[in-house]
Amino acid sequence: MTACAGLLLTGGTSNRMGADKASLRLGDDPTPLGARLATLLDAVAQGPVLEVGPGRTGLQAVADDEPGGGPLQAIAAGARALVGLGWDGAALVLACDLPLLSPLAVRLLADWPGQGAAVPVVADRRQPLCARWAASDLRAARRLAGEGQRSLRGLPASPALLTGATWPAGVTAATFADADTPADLAAAGVAAAGVAAAVSSPWTPGRAGR
Repeated sequence: MTACAGLLLTGGTSNRMGADKASLRLGDDPTPLGARLATLLDAVAQGPVLEVGPGRTGLQAVADDEPGGGPLQAIAAGARALVGLGWDGAALVLACDLPLLSPLAVRLLADWPGQGAAVPVVADRRQPLCARWAASDLRAARRLAGEGQRSLRGLPASPALLTGATWPAGVTAATFADADTPADLAAAGVAAAGVAAAVSSPWTPGRAGR
């Protein structure tokens, strides 16, 4: 097992949700989603755990260099902050729109053997915003963001691909479901205070934005 830090991305605009995703309270849980994900990260990370965004979670917050500029810019900002804290190793990267993410799933990523990246694959799609990024991937993110790129294509590079056969009992495709809209929440079977109900449609994985 390789030690890892943690980056929680909360700087997205949440326009399609109609409410700040990190502040959502799901079902009967009084803890906002961002704070719950922060707790999951903090429980498994051996290095610093940072929020990249406006400071919604109680973690040490790092300013997103370009709020709303996409996840690559946010990961690069977090990676620079980790180096500033003396950390140049791997990091778990989580978006703040994962309502069903479980401790088992986060532990799977944190404990995956080796020094490389580990990325869940759901319905033949990689989930880079719920993944362990190797130190080399974080360095690449910093370089590419500095060149003005926005796409996550090719990152993380050469990861272990965690398909369903590698998931422990209790972890399913729904565990990694990202929710960008009220309809996504409905499809995941969760309700959020202050978010208008929407007609449910089957969830399909997609990590185009935050």
